[in-house]
Amino acid sequence: MSPFFPKDAATGSKCNIGSRVLLSILAVVVVVGSSGMVAVVESGIGVNWGTVTLHRLSPHTVVNLLKDNKIGKVKLFDADPDSLKALMGSGIEVMVGIPNDMLSLLSSSPTASDSWVSQNVSRYMVKNGVNIKYVAVGNEPFLTSYSGQYQSYVVPALTNLQQSLAKANLAGIIKLVVPCNADAYESSLPSQGAFRPELNQIMTQLVSFLNSNGSPFIVNIYPFLSLYGSSDFPQDYAFFDGTTHSVIDGPNVYNNAFDGNFDTLVAALSKIGYGQMPIIIGEVGWPTDGVISANLSAARAFNQGLINHVLSNKGTPLRPGVPPMDIYLFSLLDEGAKSTLPGNFERHWGIFSFDGQAKYKLNLGNGLLKNAKDVEYLPFRWCVADPSKDLSTVANHFKLACSYADCTTLNYGGSCNDIGAKGNISYAFNSYYQLLKQNVQSCDFDGLGVVTFLDPSVGDCRFLVGITDGKSSGICLDGRLVIVLLLIFWVSYIYLV
Repeated sequence: MSPFFPKDAATGSKCNIGSRVLLSILAVVVVVGSSGMVAVVESGIGVNWGTVTLHRLSPHTVVNLLKDNKIGKVKLFDADPDSLKALMGSGIEVMVGIPNDMLSLLSSSPTASDSWVSQNVSRYMVKNGVNIKYVAVGNEPFLTSYSGQYQSYVVPALTNLQQSLAKANLAGIIKLVVPCNADAYESSLPSQGAFRPELNQIMTQLVSFLNSNGSPFIVNIYPFLSLYGSSDFPQDYAFFDGTTHSVIDGPNVYNNAFDGNFDTLVAALSKIGYGQMPIIIGEVGWPTDGVISANLSAARAFNQGLINHVLSNKGTPLRPGVPPMDIYLFSLLDEGAKSTLPGNFERHWGIFSFDGQAKYKLNLGNGLLKNAKDVEYLPFRWCVADPSKDLSTVANHFKLACSYADCTTLNYGGSCNDIGAKGNISYAFNSYYQLLKQNVQSCDFDGLGVVTFLDPSVGDCRFLVGITDGKSSGICLDGRLVIVLLLIFWVSYIYLV
């Protein structure tokens, strides 16, 4: 397989508990359906709103952030009631997700399907309710690493859910879709794109279902992962400013990985008879921290280049003048509770930091990003290593603090990688301190920690201050859990010592 078109890998954004804007609308001509009919649709940039976080902004604050930035499309990874309630009356177009672990039940039980639609869709489809347009059935269920465990459930679940929507008189309003990872297809050149052999039959069934119900094909494309996963991948090919490593495919020339990947899917769809299927990009983005290739300047260059490319209406060599129907950036906010198994970058995909502050200048087609308003911060104080103390016994404290809090910025390539040993200790102490809502005992660390009112941030290395408005998705930080965590911390410390 060519290094220019590697399979995408799982990003961990596919967390089933929650984790990727209609702006600057352009009227574009898109070919839809296998019949070749032409329709005019609105092409927009959307955003994924994930909630696998240690410091959760209140859903109402997030919805106001979306509205202030004229973000009119949002994709959820589940049907979180708090998020959906906050979206009521906003007019924002919503894609609601169904986690992969629900597919088995929904595929075998029409009653369960009816119940899910009633509880998570119908109840919100009222006057001044939620503008639900899509239901995402599973999230990358054909991912190679899943070894086919969800594969047989997808089409039966779609069938049951379609019937449930019809019973609720919503089948003509809401479309069922299945977000797929780009590893569902493969090729050495875009024009030779084909679905993986073991998926060919089920993909034909899936696309036939989507086509018959007027639904688009949704795919997640990550040039960052191609660069991260292959030392042979040319860095400039991941971006949109031109490359010295163009891919020549017959009469077509590819100057960026996104277009090459997109057209590989177009070719794969053509091979099963659906070359005109409308396509939405369910996830695409660039992380800002945690590894050497994830930083603010690279993220801004990629995301701004992508937005400009899509809104220019240029399309791709196989679909000139026809960009994707919509693109959902991954993601809206950083998610500090996500697994780092795919890489330390996994917690840093947001165009906004966890507290809704824009990380870099980004024009979504309607002006630069605006920060979240009315964010309720904890007092502006930090926990750092006491400079007067001997820190030779700090290792276990450091390890335990980072096992609860997020310390991925301290790793090689991270924004806090070069702040020195004492700086690393202070960063870990403070991250834990803020996670426990600045509980006085959480900065003790056997006498090695001290509270300061002077911001210890250095350069791009930001020592965070926690927020108070909202419930944590990953950890419920009420008083009882603070006590439990502290007890676990000290018992574990005594045991390790």
